[in-house]
Amino acid sequence: MKYIDMHCDTIPRLCLPETEERGETLRRNSGHLDLERMKQGNAMTQCFAVYTNLKCQPDPYAYARKVLARFKKEIKENSSMISQALTAEDMMRNDREGKMSALLTIEEGAVCQGSLERLREFYREGVRMMTLTWNYPNDLAWPNRINLQTGETEPETEHGLTETGLAFIAEMEHLGMIIDVSHLGDAGFWDIVKHTRKPFVASHSNARSEASHVRNLTDEMIRALAERGGVMGINFCGAFLSDSNRNMKGGGVSRTADMVRHMKHIRQVGGIECIGLGSDFDGISGELEVDSPAVFSRIADEMSRQGFTGSEIDAVFYRNVLRVFTEILH
Repeated sequence: MKYIDMHCDTIPRLCLPETEERGETLRRNSGHLDLERMKQGNAMTQCFAVYTNLKCQPDPYAYARKVLARFKKEIKENSSMISQALTAEDMMRNDREGKMSALLTIEEGAVCQGSLERLREFYREGVRMMTLTWNYPNDLAWPNRINLQTGETEPETEHGLTETGLAFIAEMEHLGMIIDVSHLGDAGFWDIVKHTRKPFVASHSNARSEASHVRNLTDEMIRALAERGGVMGINFCGAFLSDSNRNMKGGGVSRTADMVRHMKHIRQVGGIECIGLGSDFDGISGELEVDSPAVFSRIADEMSRQGFTGSEIDAVFYRNVLRVFTEILH
């Protein structure tokens, strides 16, 4: 069964000094995701994030350009297997030709450094989706409060989007760049609902009522996302799937049964049409039942075991996300 995965951190991982020293590539590496395992899992499209940690990068724009250049290099060197896609039509054409598609995204809007021209520059490079924040406030918006040392979390209900952030989302809708609310604070989420018209996504977030971490969406958020025609990608991180994994050393255990439990709740709240996949591969740790794209079929098997129909599984695996891509990307 083909799939679309809305989020991975594989390209930044390949840019780490220790990974570069080992000569790892997108075709084959020791992380969660590579092209060979994507092919085994029948990938249609993988979204590759340009992720930047503001606490580690004094010049986030320059670092993002470095990661973007590595992405371009890897796609060029593996052109027989995968092509960069800008639209849903590109993805469907590549699929017909037996090739996988790569969609370029940004995780951390601060890489634009408040400049709409830099946003447009990234769009010209092929970026088609962007989170406004990662885990730190920036010139666009505030995330929910997460203490990365203690694991304590708290919803950000006071501060949402800045004036610059509002200008960015208006330009993103104009360009045809998907607004991604994963990592955004609660107040910021509702600013997106208020100030946008098109569907938006939560590329790698689960249901907060099923796992209380603030990286997940409340039922009210799920309904608002669904009513707008958006999609949320089930995140494979154990801490976002079950409270039993909170604060566990190594990240806990990620189980397909928990993924499907979240899907069932989201289906009840927002409908099957708002569910997709957002693995967060190479951005998460712990023991993963689904530890690479090669075994995505384990999710489908568990969905079937828990009563999902074939058409519902197709919807979650690729049709829902492809619908949003078709509507927004041009």
